Amino acid sequence: MSKILILAEHAAGKLAAATAKTVSCARAIAEHNGADIDVVVFGDHAEQVSQQAASLHGVSRVLQCEHADFAQPLAAHLAPELAAMAADYTHILAPSSMFGKDVLPRAAALIGVNQVSEIMQVLGEREFKRPVYAGAAIIRVSVPPDCKVVATARTASWPAADSADATAEIVKLQTQAEHPQHTRFVENTNAGGDGPDLATANIVISGGRALASSDNFAMVYQLAQQLGAAVGASRAAVDAGYVPNELQVGQTGKIIAPDLYMCFGISGAIQHITGIKDAGTIVAVNKDADAPIFEIADIGLVGDLFEVIPALQKKLA
Repeated sequence: MSKILILAEHAAGKLAAATAKTVSCARAIAEHNGADIDVVVFGDHAEQVSQQAASLHGVSRVLQCEHADFAQPLAAHLAPELAAMAADYTHILAPSSMFGKDVLPRAAALIGVNQVSEIMQVLGEREFKRPVYAGAAIIRVSVPPDCKVVATARTASWPAADSADATAEIVKLQTQAEHPQHTRFVENTNAGGDGPDLATANIVISGGRALASSDNFAMVYQLAQQLGAAVGASRAAVDAGYVPNELQVGQTGKIIAPDLYMCFGISGAIQHITGIKDAGTIVAVNKDADAPIFEIADIGLVGDLFEVIPALQKKLA
């Protein structure tokens, strides 16, 4: 019988929404083979996170593995543990977040299989659809029956699993692998402000190169604060130094699917569109009436962002 293991992502005692979305992907696989779904939580004092994972609908067990080395989620420590656990599972999944993209390729290499990236649809127990060429094409990927399925779930394509009526069993595990010492945690900094996480926020406000400076980008931060939104940016704005890299939305940044995405001064290059096309409602403001962003926007306004944003802030106030 098939068994699925999900690597939980968490921070500051909270289970990431990306993990709940990965559970939905796992449930789609389980519909084809009746597989049990386990979630492994690596951490130091991770009881609270384990309880949150146990409440997700479809989860059979939560495996809580604690060690001082897991106080920070270093791929060099987590990947060997996943590889050691792999013998008991047919499928190993993680979210296609920066965390999952860091850990799972290492685990796949240690297990000796190719990774399937960004599953967006499950066609069978070992057959999936995933985007390629910045989302311009969708391909079918099949994993041979003699190989373990090691894959990331495209979080923009899956809804978060809801809470179950009863919580799953929580089992405490001992570490199984030797942890390499060539990698150590030094510091974690966040230059993106104190708002919601960009990857999982319901509302995202983004700015582009048209803002012309980091000082002007403060307008975007202020609007986002009024709306309780996360802040994003185009690659052009990041490359120009207006905002830090972690705010980049698009093919080489974060792939997001908020309920509302508002962008100011972003022309709509294909690389950016790739990151937002699963958003619920897209609102675009740009001076150029021919900007490509208007082709996908649900609501478009041809106007000067330096006039539109203050006017919108005034209305919201």
